[in-house]
Amino acid sequence: MTKAVASQFVILLVEDEPSDAHLVRMAFAENKIQVDLRHVSDGVEAFEYLRCETEPCRDAPRPDLILLDLNMPRMDGREFLLEIKKQDSFRSIPVVVLTTSEVERDVAVSYYMYAAGYIVKPVDLDQFVNIIRCLYEYWCNTVMIAKK
Repeated sequence: MTKAVASQFVILLVEDEPSDAHLVRMAFAENKIQVDLRHVSDGVEAFEYLRCETEPCRDAPRPDLILLDLNMPRMDGREFLLEIKKQDSFRSIPVVVLTTSEVERDVAVSYYMYAAGYIVKPVDLDQFVNIIRCLYEYWCNTVMIAKK
């Protein structure tokens, strides 16, 4: 296990809303945080990325962390979380749910399916920027992650 180096830290953002994906990028930039942020629109694209099945992903780095929205078309976050944790080759990648849902059942189910965290997207921009800073501090500077 190694501590992640910020310049090499790869985050896969699984988010169907372009405005929310932009907000995540903007929050990293606002905090002057340099990560390799990769973006896909749903669970199907996330698995294509992880399996390196599509052209833009062929040489893509394995993510150190996945930020996952719950409500998406085709394969939603719940289905993705269930499937990724069944697969030995991807099970060790921490998945943090980043969603608008405050429904207790969504929180409970996410943790039951081995989410590493559950964050409700705040509507306040300053709070959102702060959450991204805290997320970065925790996952990039505090915890040890498994590199496979």
